[in-house]
This record gives sequence, C-alpha cells and structure tokens, in this order.
Amino acid sequence: MTALEHAETGAPAPEELESQVEELGGAPVAPDSPLFSDFDVHPDIVAALADAGIHRTFAIQELTLPLALAGHDLIGQARTGTGKTLGFGVPMLQRVVPPAEGGDGVPQALVVVPTRELCVQVSRDLATAGTKRGIRVQAIYGGRAFEPQVESLRAGVEIVVGTPGRLLDLAQRGDLILGKVKVLVLDEADEMLDLGFLPDIERILAMVPDKRQTMLFSATMPGPIVTLSRSFMTQPTHIRAHGNDEGSTVPQTTQFIYRAHNLDKPELLSRVLQSRDRGLVMVFCRTKRTAQKVADELVDRGFAAAAVHGDLGQGAREQALRAFRSGKVDVLVATDVAARGIDVTGVSHVVNYQCPEDEKTYVHRIGRTGRAGSTGVAVTLVDWDDIPRWQLINKALDLGFDDPPETYSTSPWVYTDLDVPENAKGRLPRSQRTREGLEAEVLEDLGETGKRNRPTTAADRGSSDRGPRGRSEGDGPAGDEGSSSAGKSRPRRRTRSGTGADGETTAPAGSAAPQGAEAGAEGGADGAAGGDAKPRRRRRRRGGAGRGGAEPAAGA
Repeated sequence: MTALEHAETGAPAPEELESQVEELGGAPVAPDSPLFSDFDVHPDIVAALADAGIHRTFAIQELTLPLALAGHDLIGQARTGTGKTLGFGVPMLQRVVPPAEGGDGVPQALVVVPTRELCVQVSRDLATAGTKRGIRVQAIYGGRAFEPQVESLRAGVEIVVGTPGRLLDLAQRGDLILGKVKVLVLDEADEMLDLGFLPDIERILAMVPDKRQTMLFSATMPGPIVTLSRSFMTQPTHIRAHGNDEGSTVPQTTQFIYRAHNLDKPELLSRVLQSRDRGLVMVFCRTKRTAQKVADELVDRGFAAAAVHGDLGQGAREQALRAFRSGKVDVLVATDVAARGIDVTGVSHVVNYQCPEDEKTYVHRIGRTGRAGSTGVAVTLVDWDDIPRWQLINKALDLGFDDPPETYSTSPWVYTDLDVPENAKGRLPRSQRTREGLEAEVLEDLGETGKRNRPTTAADRGSSDRGPRGRSEGDGPAGDEGSSSAGKSRPRRRTRSGTGADGETTAPAGSAAPQGAEAGAEGGADGAAGGDAKPRRRRRRRGGAGRGGAEPAAGA
C-alpha cells in the first residue's frame, strides 16, 4: 500500500504529498514547522490554541489540515501521541456554526471513539480549542447517568464525542439527533474493531446524513476497516506518515527488558519507581485483579498510586485519572483496555509489570511515554512463563532483546540502567512521600455511585465503587437489593453473636423470635424433617436461645 492513495478530490498531487510524508517522517514539532495560522484556520481557534501553548503543527496535522479544511474525506494513519485529535478537530471546529453565528444547538459534528477515557480526553481537547468561538462540546459515554447527558443535549451542543453503545442508546431514545451531522470522525477505528463495536458503528453511520465529510483515523488498516471506508466514505485520500504507524516503537523511548521472578516483581518495581528525575509512571498489567493488587501494594510501600481497570466504577476511574493528571498520584496502574486513549503529559516511565499479549499491545503500552517528541523509558518485566510470548513480540518488532537478562531487585544493572540510588529499598522513604494521594481527589457523583462529591476514603475504594461489574452499593435497583427485596435482607442483618446490625439482640430471653426467623424455621428443630433443619439449628445455637425464646440450660 502506498503512503498516500490519491483520489480525484482536487488535493495536491500524490507525488507532492508523498515527498511531504517522507520529509516529515514522524519527527516531533520542528522550529520551522508550519503554524496553524498558515492554514487559513479561524483566528479564534488559533488564539485558543495559542492560549494552550500550541502554535506549530505536528506531522500528521500538517498533512491532514489542507485536505480536511477543504471538506475532503480522508483516512489518517499515525502513531498514538502525534496529534491526531487536532488533525481532525481543527477542521471540525472550523465547519460547525456556533450559537452566536446562528447555530440551533442540534449536533453538527460527531466523533466516535472506543473508550470512555479517550472520549473524555478528545472532548476536553476540542472544547479547549473551541472556547473562543463559543462551540459547545458534549461527551457521551456509559458509566454515567443518562439524565445529565440528555439535559446537555437538550440545552444545545455543536459537537458530540461519544462511545458507540451510549450514542446508540440516546439516538434510539430520540434524545440525540444525528440528522444534521455534517462532519463525522471515527477515531481509533482499529481499536473499535478489536472491541467488537463494528456493528454499532455501521448502525450509527446509517443514522447520519449521506452528504457529509467523513474522517477515519486508525493505526492499522485491517480488512473490515478498509471495507468500512469503501462503504461509507467518498473518494478518501489515504494519509500515512512513514514511521508513525503502530507497527514500530517510538524512537524517543529507551527500552529495558528484564527476566524477572513473579515474587520479586514488587521489590523490583519499587526500585524502578525511585529512579532519579522520573516524572509520572504508568504500570500495565494483563488482569484487573493484578492491577488492583499492585496498586494496593504500592500504596502500602509509600507510593502515591491509583488503579484504573474494568472492575472500578466510572466515578472511581475518572477520580484516579484526575488525580494522576493533577499530580496527586504519580503512579497509575492500569489494564490495557482501561488505558486505551489515556493521554497524560509528563509520563516519563512505563513499566510492563506483566508481559503484553502481542506486539501491538506492547507498542500501545510504551507509547504512553516518549510522546510529542519527549524522551521516555519503558521497562518490561518478563516472567519465565512469558518468555515464548516475549520472543514472538521481540521478533515481530525486531527489537534485538532475544535473551533478556535474569534480573532481581538486587541486580546492579537495575541501579545503573535506570539511575536508581544505590541505597534505594523496597519502600519509599518517608521524606519522599510528598504527594497528596488518591484520598485528596474528590469522588464525583456520576449517577452510579450514590454519593455526593466529597473526598474519597479507603472504604469507598475498597467496597462502594468496586464490584464484579463496576457497580456500587448505591447503584440503582441492584444496589438497593439489601433493603427492598422481600426476605433477602433478613440473613444479612444478624451477626454471628445473635445481635442485629444496630447492636440489639435479635431474640431476647423470654421473647418470641422475630417473625422472619419463625418463617425461616418452619417446623421447629426437634425431629423436623427437610433441608431447612440444619440451618435452623445453627441459627438457634449461635443466638443462644431456642425457637420459643427459652433460656439455654445451665452449663450449655
């Protein structure tokens, strides 16, 4: 496949764009890179970007802006962290009409993204760039209550950024109107394919007008994505910046691969986190349970750490990300799915606590550092069982780490490779515990926690926002099960000593047993037949009274 497939769109000739791609290559912003104002971008957008410290374009932006601003369909391929959001965001902000210029509040542009975290990030970036034009951007994603999102849509928005499931829900309910969308963007299309969203995307595409501008951004171009682009795009120009695809690692990232024993990994990780001059750190795990376990252990060792994974409620996930972005915690432990789309500046180190599944995941993980031209360090801890998996990754990416050295927390090269002080131990010295920690970040009420905005507590993190499916105890009807479901609350209200939850005895001497207990003890204990006999005897013995409430015999 050529770097650029030119369709008859009136764009610059293929050989001209080809030379641009080769020249730009994936390099960071250069001092002579074009300014956003050089592309006839609206002055208010240029001013808003300047306020955010953004003046010059990245490689992918320099290539996409001329085509996108002219209204052409395009397919962009570039590595994560190279500025794709503004590559499609600036043309989108230019085309929509804000309320001050006659906009009626019905969405004019739609961005579809695979994950909640990416949704929040993209909507935030677009809102920042569109501030001076008065363009309203709304994030639509699951894990939050419907009502606030519906209210925002009814109040009027120009751009909607959302995940496929919630977008479909609101569109089918009639709360989200897609009939006036004139710019559609599919961001991280290959990730949406991996997560099984392709049918949902096709249904969304069928809801928007046929006459529109469509931009698709994907790190790779598997067959279904190619088919999708042919079906729903009009003569798209394919832009692929050489060296910027996900099939190669970031040249600004220094990689270290260690063969580590699973039992020594916490000690080894603690040393890595004490590297001199390190910034924020992301630690990746393959499973949700491991991610939470590692985060809890790091907190116990004195590090300001937080976890992001699928077993946490959306409120807790956003709380952890806010704390990470603000620096209240400097270590974020995440699973691969939860970390998709997380773009936080200042990440100096990435640690693969568990070996990734494949080379694509490896590149995605270490791409969290070395972003936007910065340098970074990636450390991968490969357990003995994962050596075959690592060798496949190493061969696919041609990394040259065929035989990682057997490494322990006391190995001298850990200290020299990563610039770790020689006196570093497995716990962070108290003098270095300067971060506020996750407790300092407010747990926001998103309609799924049942709590008002307030600082979180250890109990919140341990129980109320974590569950098999991210539910909290106050999460709607399912969370009220203990109090509203008939008969289900009775066994939970007794303690083993026979006292109720409020400290009162459940069956005082000489009194009748509670009605619920009698119903559960139907038939009595003496000679009663059936499957309920044993539970009834156990309950009476622990309470210290018989079915009729009589005192136990002396010496019993």
